[in-house]
Amino acid sequence: MQSSAAPRSAKSVLWIAIIAAAATSSLAMGIRQTYGLLLLPLATENGIAPWAFGLAVALHNLVWGLAQPISGSMADKYGSGRVMAGGGIFYLIGCGLPALFPSNATVLIGIGFFSGLGVACAGTGLALAAVGRLAPPEKRGEFIGIASAGGSLGQAAMVPLVFNAIGWVGATGAMATLAVSALLIIPIARNIEWKPAPRLGPPPAGIRGLPALARSSLADRDFALLTGGFFACGFQLAFLTTHLPSHIALCGLPANIGMTALMMVGLFNIPGSWLCGWLSSRIRPENGLGWIYLIRTTAIAVFAYTTPTEWGTIVFAAVMGFVWLGSVPLTSAAIARRFGVANLGALYGVCFFSHQIGGFLGAGSGAVLMETVGNYNSFWPVMVVVGLLASVLNWMTRAPGQGPRTAAA
Repeated sequence: MQSSAAPRSAKSVLWIAIIAAAATSSLAMGIRQTYGLLLLPLATENGIAPWAFGLAVALHNLVWGLAQPISGSMADKYGSGRVMAGGGIFYLIGCGLPALFPSNATVLIGIGFFSGLGVACAGTGLALAAVGRLAPPEKRGEFIGIASAGGSLGQAAMVPLVFNAIGWVGATGAMATLAVSALLIIPIARNIEWKPAPRLGPPPAGIRGLPALARSSLADRDFALLTGGFFACGFQLAFLTTHLPSHIALCGLPANIGMTALMMVGLFNIPGSWLCGWLSSRIRPENGLGWIYLIRTTAIAVFAYTTPTEWGTIVFAAVMGFVWLGSVPLTSAAIARRFGVANLGALYGVCFFSHQIGGFLGAGSGAVLMETVGNYNSFWPVMVVVGLLASVLNWMTRAPGQGPRTAAA
């Protein structure tokens, strides 16, 4: 009886962690996915300059990338749940500050700095690393995909919530709603690896060992190629998250189409993330990533160079949604296959920093274009070129064990 009870207990712990990981990711990722809806309303209602809001989102991406390896290494050593609870507090400050005192400065500090720390601590990186450590190796990719898919519910739910809140209580009221929502992260995080379980093998590197871990992992040719390809993911998605509603409005389409497009991205990301997680246990993840970037880039090219329509925009959003965050379980699985799971949070953070440099440039460049030119037309060809390069980089990687390899875990 005792021998059969132990596996059931371990299984229940895993499923509780998966559900909690999906819930925290829903909140953390869902909040940031609504920022694009706030750009024009904050400018109209509170005089927030578009350049300031765009720069704030760009800084948000950069701070997220800088903090992710640190939060990941802390989670590897002390448990993801504790760090994620801290992320809820950062998010509360980040959204609450511009809600209470709306200005260019508070938007830059709140959204740019504090909410960047919030998503670095409470977002998908730490949640999926915890699931990866709890899951059996043969099911790791599939369970990571399930948690990632569940996390997509947040975007589908938060986008219409914020869109309607803007109409009911204004842009700052919508920001206050986001701040209160972030508080829910704290109790939910209690169910995700609050204390790290005993592990076999070498201990996690921790913050002190992070620089050496980053150097040794990036010395691996294939990890470096994987990291370079992740740049395109952040570059494309940060631009679309921040500027797609504004682009749609500039094209003369109804404002609710921007909200619908972001909601469709979240809805279609649910089956897409699950499928990518399922595939990561059956194919080489880097090959799947190459195809994801190619599908995204093809969809972007078709959308950019055809006349925008309501239905065309919704189809574009659905296609993009299906491959939106599928890169996350595939990237996590690729890292785990190469280096194991002891430092999965930190190594994902090292790779993710490239993603967020791309996010900073994607969101920031769009803001500059909007301020100086008044449209985004010249940005679409850059999106296409960057996406094609990412496909090539991932297809150039070799399977683990082929060629020289630097041990990172």
